[in-house]
Amino acid sequence: QVQLVESGGGLVQAGGSLRLSCAASGSIFSINAMGWYRQAPGKQRELVAIVTSGGRTNYADSVKGRFTISRDNAKNTVYLQMNSLKPEDTAVYYCYTDADRSGYWGKGTLVTVSS
Repeated sequence: QVQLVESGGGLVQAGGSLRLSCAASGSIFSINAMGWYRQAPGKQRELVAIVTSGGRTNYADSVKGRFTISRDNAKNTVYLQMNSLKPEDTAVYYCYTDADRSGYWGKGTLVTVSS
């Protein structure tokens, strides 16, 4: 079983920055992809950014150039640096990992961007 613990959410003004972290722990043999999804009120959960074990990244068009995903394989941790935040980035952000051929989700961390 894998546990994901997220941190770093909060309230920020438009144009500001936040950094999310997510650490995976438990009985882990190997981790493939790690990433972030988000869900705004009344909307479906959507991919924000994802990074493979080899370092390949993929971003939602809406965050390209503003968000940067990175990971520390030694710590089983993934980060999301969010710059130039907009009110439409307001959502619960969920960490996701593909570990040992199973998918795992964190409980989510709320990011609120005020205008």
